[in-house]
Amino acid sequence: MINELGPGIFDNTFIDSREIKDDDYLLCYNENQVLLKPSDNGFEIPKKSDFSGQIESAVFLFSIHNSHCFGISGTNANDPVLNFHDIFTLRNLENKEHAWIGSVGYQLMTWYATNKYCGRCGSQTVRRKEERSVVCPVCNLVVYPKISPAVIVAITCNNKILLAKGKNYKGDFYALIAGYVDAGESIEETVVREVKEEVGLEIKNLKYYKSQPWPFSSSLMLGFTAEADDTQQIVIDENEIKEAGWFTRGMLPPHASNISISGHLIEAFEQGLF
Repeated sequence: MINELGPGIFDNTFIDSREIKDDDYLLCYNENQVLLKPSDNGFEIPKKSDFSGQIESAVFLFSIHNSHCFGISGTNANDPVLNFHDIFTLRNLENKEHAWIGSVGYQLMTWYATNKYCGRCGSQTVRRKEERSVVCPVCNLVVYPKISPAVIVAITCNNKILLAKGKNYKGDFYALIAGYVDAGESIEETVVREVKEEVGLEIKNLKYYKSQPWPFSSSLMLGFTAEADDTQQIVIDENEIKEAGWFTRGMLPPHASNISISGHLIEAFEQGLF
């Protein structure tokens, strides 16, 4: 998966760092676009050495290996081939480390951009030096990065897996049933509700599989496996699902890639791991 880089590579420990070195990475976004530098294998995240002039409004985000990563607003690139690209370009980068820091940087910089003002009194917020948060200097409201818990489940029956096409997917592919945890719900209750709502099935033998942070939607995906009786009729929620059906190993349709937990679970099924 996109976040599985190995131990000690990505470090999101917060530090109040303001010194930017030439080997540090600068992450710049323009709405749903990210600034990238061409490389031999496609694109990569630019470093400070790729920029000219003084860097303003830089905020420390995290570290990778021995380099710090900063978010910036505006660019002064001295390399004319630096350009903005759709944020989902990151999902296909050959360099998975750059794909990950670009994705998490997008999550954090989007959070900073949408929390410039206090949600309680409307005053301008200030970044805190001691931790990754912003505070209102008027009413003292402290706001932390938003992380939305969501569930995703691989439902199987008699060596078949249930796959669905979401109505809002970018691209023509299948994935697993997923949805956000609602107020007052446990994650197990969320799985049961989402499956019933989206495809009309009752499930059993629900088991936790693994989790994945998904920066593009500021989510923490909690993966499960479950079983269902395929004699039940699939009834899709046409507001969210285009189509859904049962598929056997070796006959799977185009589906989410294994950078996501959805694709990872589908490939685990294909390999007979559950």
